[in-house]
Amino acid sequence: MLRMKPHRSRGGAAALALSCMLAFTGTQAYASDTRDVIYVGNNWEGMIDVVDAETYMHLGRINGIPDKRKRMMEILFNPVRLVLFKAVRYLIGEGNDQFVDDMYSTQDGKLLIVSRPSFADVVAIETETGKIAWRFQVEGYRSDHMAISPDGTQVAVSASTGNVVHVLDVNTGQEIGQFPTGNSPHENVYSKDGSKIYHASIGHVFTPLDKNLMDFTKGERRFQVVDANSLEIIEQFDFADKLKAAGYHRLSPAIRPMAHSPDERFFYFQLSFLHGFVEYDMEEGVVTRLAQLPNLVPDMPRELYINDSAHHGIAMNGRGDTLCVAGTMSDYVAIVDKDTFSYQVLTGLGEKPYWVTTNKAGDRCYVSWSGTDQMSVIDIDTASEIARVDVGDHPQRIREGVVPANW
Repeated sequence: MLRMKPHRSRGGAAALALSCMLAFTGTQAYASDTRDVIYVGNNWEGMIDVVDAETYMHLGRINGIPDKRKRMMEILFNPVRLVLFKAVRYLIGEGNDQFVDDMYSTQDGKLLIVSRPSFADVVAIETETGKIAWRFQVEGYRSDHMAISPDGTQVAVSASTGNVVHVLDVNTGQEIGQFPTGNSPHENVYSKDGSKIYHASIGHVFTPLDKNLMDFTKGERRFQVVDANSLEIIEQFDFADKLKAAGYHRLSPAIRPMAHSPDERFFYFQLSFLHGFVEYDMEEGVVTRLAQLPNLVPDMPRELYINDSAHHGIAMNGRGDTLCVAGTMSDYVAIVDKDTFSYQVLTGLGEKPYWVTTNKAGDRCYVSWSGTDQMSVIDIDTASEIARVDVGDHPQRIREGVVPANW
């Protein structure tokens, strides 16, 4: 197994200066205009690690909050924003500020689009200079998951307390439009042809009222299919109705991360409190199967699940026959056969896996270990770890992208 240990910027002014120098120093020139990389967003630290997508060598870091001083001054002098800033810290961030949630690069690698929950905004950072090219403030007081259109021109970002999804031009930050959601909009996924956006709102996951009888306090949770051009809602439903029709009355309807088959007929939804996922037939509109995966913390009260997430992270391989699943509270990764739901569980790699995505080829999955500050590269066919990279404080979202070839 390949293991990389990059420089960590936690040791004072000298370390910080060296980290900044590394973040904007190129490693070697390539003949093409861009270089394939993996971006790892470290939510609590505000830094973004850049890893080579082929060698898994750590290339450098980008500061996701270069304007932190200015943003904090704005918050400190606005009593309402200060209260909500602290609410994000203590209700959702486990006592930590949330500085980097999600990120995508533009197709030329010149900009990195970053959602920053605690600052309730989205920014575009110039990868060459580290400067902010544009900033968009979302409705409400927290930004969340994003999705980039297949042609790379638009980015959709969830505004958690604004109950809308904004769609922005990636080059200018101008809002193209928005659509309404349920409470706490969360996951966004573009269809392969770019014509639709699949969206889920998760409700009030930060409340301690997690017993089944108190489920009504979690707010309105919707799944929506949205026309990506007009931003009109094509279809929407409360997933609770779908679950009840399939006989799963006690499952939460809050859809967390999702994955889908290559033809986008079958979707695989992680749900709040569920150790596993459900399969949903988008064509027939029915829940078809339940995959139950091991619960390695059976004595843990569900009130202690982080933001209601028993599992948080799921992705499908390129062939469409295997799923890679993050067992967040149980500290494992599961490789699951799509047809039989048989699985292999990988333990002992890290703590609190918080995101899973696949590489461009579809034969490997990337897992963020938010509790032990590392990223794993898993070979899906062999269900084995082939590389591990040390990253920053509380890694969450992982996205493949590009940087300029001479970065």
